[in-house]
Amino acid sequence: MTQALIQPMAAHVALAVFLYVLLTVARAPSVWGFGRRRDGSNPWATFEPRISANLSNQFEWPVFFHVACLLLMQHQTGRLAVVLAWTFVGGRVLHSAVQILTTNIRLRGLVFTVNFLAVLGLWTVALGAALEQP
Repeated sequence: MTQALIQPMAAHVALAVFLYVLLTVARAPSVWGFGRRRDGSNPWATFEPRISANLSNQFEWPVFFHVACLLLMQHQTGRLAVVLAWTFVGGRVLHSAVQILTTNIRLRGLVFTVNFLAVLGLWTVALGAALEQP
């Protein structure tokens, strides 16, 4: 079951890669001139700062997710850890969509709470597993 934690970790890395590609595309009109409007403006100017902020978010709270998964991979863990890990990843995808596509701070906060609780759950499982070891 511990190997099953690699998949949600890889999925989160894939999300970060996707966000890097999306940011590159959103910046292309300003940086390289590709896709500029006739007036020279960037059609993605509204989304570029949101994508950039969301990409930065992938290196904040998610760090605790990856550390918890690595700790859990050292112990025999149950299905709960895998469910929490996938809950976190699903929440991150949803959080990215909400942050990039809307300005709804309340919804973004609710989605973040799911991510936050999933990681706290992973740490609780990790600490329990570590304390059980002699």
